[in-house]
This record gives sequence, structure tokens and C-alpha cells, in this order.
Amino acid sequence: MIKAKRLTMHYGPVVALEDVSFEVNQGEIVGLLGPNGAGKSTTMKILTTYLHPTRGTAEIGGVDVLKDPLEVRKRIGYLPEILPLYMDMEVRAYLDFVARARGLSGALLKTRIGAAVDTCGLRAMYRKVIRELSKGYKQRTALAQALVHDPDVIILDEPTSGLDPHQILEIRHLIENLAKNKTVILSTHILQEVQATADRIVIINRGRIVGDGTIESLRERAKDCERTSVAVEGGREETERLLSGVQGVRKVEYAGDNDGCPSFLLYSPSGTRPWREVNELAKAKGWKLRELGDRPLTLEETFLRLTERAGQAAGRE
Repeated sequence: MIKAKRLTMHYGPVVALEDVSFEVNQGEIVGLLGPNGAGKSTTMKILTTYLHPTRGTAEIGGVDVLKDPLEVRKRIGYLPEILPLYMDMEVRAYLDFVARARGLSGALLKTRIGAAVDTCGLRAMYRKVIRELSKGYKQRTALAQALVHDPDVIILDEPTSGLDPHQILEIRHLIENLAKNKTVILSTHILQEVQATADRIVIINRGRIVGDGTIESLRERAKDCERTSVAVEGGREETERLLSGVQGVRKVEYAGDNDGCPSFLLYSPSGTRPWREVNELAKAKGWKLRELGDRPLTLEETFLRLTERAGQAAGRE
């Protein structure tokens, strides 16, 4: 449904994007994840025909963003980071204006406005002036304008920026419901947000893609060893010393107390887990194991490793 092909964007000497390519399939929620200034918004603006790339192109539903931008705009709903709202208009007047600008009229106009209002939970705010709305309802109104013409593709730039935890959950549920019959791409720098919402993650850093896949596949790519979490009833120093001698364990790291029991992370080569060896040691020493299991990389650790590797590789070029 969305195909970005070697997108490159230079602002004079500043490189915002360099050779960025990815795809979003129909019905997917894909999160574009990266720190501020990574190139996420630039990518969004190219996909929505707001910017003309220095090189490369993109397609939305098979339509090239450079060759037929007007047709692309018919197929997308766009929620930019800075909300496109007219603060002195009522919600109903604003949505009517946007829908008419999209070419809707008559019965279809009324039907689509009603559908957008219901989808975004705006019925109680329908006759309110936009500037009087809370931040969450302003976000919902801006999302409703992106949906009013029933597009196939929804593009959301930082959709939960500035919202409180309750409002964030509401927007997440809206996005999840949209994906039942839409294709969604959203950008964010908040790791928990993309983890909670997206089916797939595209990690972008310094204008380049450094990871593309599910959370699990990115974790596998980022890790360079296995980590086993162990917690036992016993003294910390002796336990740490004995665990260091377990076959295959390269490193033991104290991870704090777990309900009064010392907890450790054991590092071993990829594809190996010393669970049997630790069990045998526990039996021999009469330990009571409180925890023994895999400790995968968190999304934060995955993100940092992939971006650091990309930065090191770029430094060697």
C-alpha cells in the first residue's frame, strides 16, 4: 500500500534523509521510530506530497507521489504534528469545511461527517468551539479531519504528542480500530508508544533506516549474546562467584534484589542458555531458585544497539 523508494532529502548541506526505502502492507500499523531530528517528519511530508525529495520517490496505493500528487492526496488522511485546526470554528463547521474541500456533498457529506465524529468520539463536542476543547479532543478533531473522506491510508505524525496518559490510551484505541480496514503509518520518538501500537517497526536515525521488522526480529538482530536471569536465596558474593564458574557463562552481572534474594544476569554465547547447568549447581548447593529464565532485550536496548551500530558503521565509511 505504501512504498518508499530510496528517499533522499537534502536541505543545503544538511542531510535529512539518505536512501530510505521501506514498505507498508495493507492493514498494517507500522511505526516509524527515531529520536527528534531523525528524519521521521521529513519522510511523512514526502509521503503526503508536502515536500519534493532531492532523490527517490514513493507510491501510495500504486500512485507515484511525484507524478500524481493530487491523486495521492485523495487516498490519504494526514494528521501532522502541528494540528491543522481553525480555533475559532465549531467542530461541526470545521469538519463540514474539510469535507467540502475534499469534494464531498449531499447525503455522502452528512454520512461521512457522522462517521468521522462517531469514530473519534466527538458527538458530545460537536457544537463546541475548537479553542475551548481539551488537548485530547483537539487531537480527536484533527484525526476526524483526516478520516472524513474515508481514505485507504492514514498517516499520523506524533499522534500522541503532549497528551496525558489517559488521552494516550484513547488515541491508541482509535488507531487500533482504524487498522481494521485501513493502512496506518505513524511516527513517534516514544518507544513505549510504538511497542503498544505497531505491528512492525521501522527505526530511523540520522536520516537512515537502521532496523525494519517486528519487535522480536529486531531484538534478534540487535543481540550479540544470550541473557539469563537468575535469582536465588543465598549470599550475593558466593552466589556470584559460583555462577561465574558455570560452563558457557561469559559474564555475571548483579541486577539487584528480587524480594530479598540476589538477582543476576548471566551472559552466554548466542544460541546457548545455561539453564541446565544452573539447575544442577542449585541442587548441589541446596539453593532455592526464585527465578531462572530468558531476559530478552528491551525495546530501548534494541533501539540503542541498532542506532549505535549504524553510527559506528557510518563513522568507518
